[in-house]
Amino acid sequence: MDTSLTALMINCTLKPSPEPSSGDELGGLVLAELARRGVTAERIRAVDRRILPGVQDDMGEGDAWPELRRQVLDADILVFVTPTWLGQHSSVAQRVLERLDAELSATDADGRPTLFDKVAIPVIVGNEDGAHHIAAVLAQTLGDIGYTIPAQASVYWNGEAMQRTDYRELPSTPDAVAAAATTAAANAAHLAGLLAERPYPA
Repeated sequence: MDTSLTALMINCTLKPSPEPSSGDELGGLVLAELARRGVTAERIRAVDRRILPGVQDDMGEGDAWPELRRQVLDADILVFVTPTWLGQHSSVAQRVLERLDAELSATDADGRPTLFDKVAIPVIVGNEDGAHHIAAVLAQTLGDIGYTIPAQASVYWNGEAMQRTDYRELPSTPDAVAAAATTAAANAAHLAGLLAERPYPA
C-alpha cells in the first residue's frame, strides 16, 4: 500500500475541545486501522473553528473554512464523524456539508471536480437510533460532491434505546464495531491507493 496516503478526520461533535467526545473515540478507532495500512492522519473538531454559514469556499473576514478546505483537499481520505441528535446528524455536520457544497462547481487543472479520486468514510455515534439514516445521507451527499464511498464504509455505534451510556464510556469496543472499522479502513486505503495510481478521467 502507498504509505504516502493521508487522511483527515473531521469530528462534528457539538462539544468544543477539550471536552471528551465519543466521536473522537470512534473516529480514532478508524484512524488507528488506517495507520496500520500506512495512512497518516490529522484530526480536527469543526466546532473549534469559526466556520461561517454559506455555500461558498470563502465567506469573507473571520471565516476559518478556507484553511480547513485546504486540509480537506490535501487529504486522500476523509473520515467524517457526526453524533446523532434527534435521529439526525449534528448541526455542525450540516454546516460542514453546506460548505463542501462549493466543491460542486470547483475543478482542478484538468477540469475534473476537486474531490474526485478522494475517498470518504462516514462515522456515526450516538445513544439513540438514526445511524443508518445518517450514513445514507452522508454517503449520498459526499458522493454528490465527488467523493467515492468504499464498500461497507460506514462505521457506527448506537447505544441502547432510552439509555444514557456514551460510546466513550464502554469498557471495551464491541466486536461488531471493531470489525466494521477494520473493513472500512482496509477498503478505504485500498480504494484511495487505486485512485492515486489511476485517477478518474477528465
